[in-house]
Amino acid sequence: MVPLPELIRPLLQVIARVGVDPDDSEDVRLHKALLVGGSLMFILAGILWGLLYLAFGEPLAGAIPLAYAGVSLVSVALFAATGRYALFRSSQFVLILLLPFLLQLSLGGFVGSSAVILWALLCPLGALLFDAPRRAPRWFAAFAAIVTVSGFVQPQLNLGNNLPPWLVVMFFVMNIVAIAAIIFTLLYSFVAQKEANLNLLRAEQERSEGLLLNILPRDIATILKTGRRTIADHFEDASILFADVVNFTPLSERMRAEDLVEMLNEVFSHFDELAEKYGVEKIKTIGDCYMAASGVPLPRADNARVLVRMALEIREYVAQHEFGGQRLTLRIGINSGPIVAGVIGRRKFIYDLWGDAVNVASRMESTGREGAIQVTRGTYERIKDQFVCQAMGTVNVKGKGAIEVWHVIAEQAGAATF
Repeated sequence: MVPLPELIRPLLQVIARVGVDPDDSEDVRLHKALLVGGSLMFILAGILWGLLYLAFGEPLAGAIPLAYAGVSLVSVALFAATGRYALFRSSQFVLILLLPFLLQLSLGGFVGSSAVILWALLCPLGALLFDAPRRAPRWFAAFAAIVTVSGFVQPQLNLGNNLPPWLVVMFFVMNIVAIAAIIFTLLYSFVAQKEANLNLLRAEQERSEGLLLNILPRDIATILKTGRRTIADHFEDASILFADVVNFTPLSERMRAEDLVEMLNEVFSHFDELAEKYGVEKIKTIGDCYMAASGVPLPRADNARVLVRMALEIREYVAQHEFGGQRLTLRIGINSGPIVAGVIGRRKFIYDLWGDAVNVASRMESTGREGAIQVTRGTYERIKDQFVCQAMGTVNVKGKGAIEVWHVIAEQAGAATF
């Protein structure tokens, strides 16, 4: 036997498409689907009530809900054909407001009609769900007005009808249960869909935040989300690393573009993992060069030591692996000192570093030897107690002249590890 939800799912899918415009937001689609679904429920109730009234000798009372069902069905069909949501919405509100009032008059008042006027309460409720909230009080005022009028005309009505007492009681039960069921169904569907949309929004937000964190440090991303301001900070003590693939240009000329990008992605993805492991901030990649920094955006006293540890592990990883069948060699340069860090760009953000210390770190890489980790005195003084370093004399740096350099060989035995 096919489960009931499987049977009604095609119908729900059809209802969800009635009057929908491709440009509609998710909220508008939800409103349209719920109003169409609610209208169809009212139509079915109108047919049932009308047939019952006819069966018990109340032709006028039977004709009113049947007429409502017919007019409402035409309204749904016109909405499906034209997509005029505002007209459809207003017509449904007017119909559900007038039907109970007329039916109550025909049956002789509040008791004789089994409080059928309660159906009109769905009008202001629908206005809250499907219309602008500022217009809902007008519909509620209209509901209050017809209830008040019903109270005034009650003494003038012919209080008799052909319905047996037990049926009047049954209609009381049916009216209350049916109205409660429709209200609950509409509210449940509305809340459930809102919750689904909210979960989708949360997932999209988490995805967006994840993408943002792939571009910017977490603390910088938080600042950008909480308020717009120029982000520029001075750091008195930070360390910068540049790692470049040796002989990359001739290598790239021999490789297919796809293989080249895949190779760099494999190499730099591992560098990213090491940066996360050591609490180092990846700044960017420039072609085949990888740039990272320690001590930004959060200062740390051991910035040089953790960056050198990362450099040693980078060198070891590259030396022990082949990438696309190729053996790679790196030049790594590190310098320490004061820098300026900040975010530039309006549409494509980048967290970047500036200052003499950054320029010198870049020169440490470009003037270094294959497979070497070359550092300046600024870095050497910060790491000499924990790492084995070899003095390499001086190198000439443009704009700086001769600079003393050291090569980091290994971490000293017994030195504190990360």
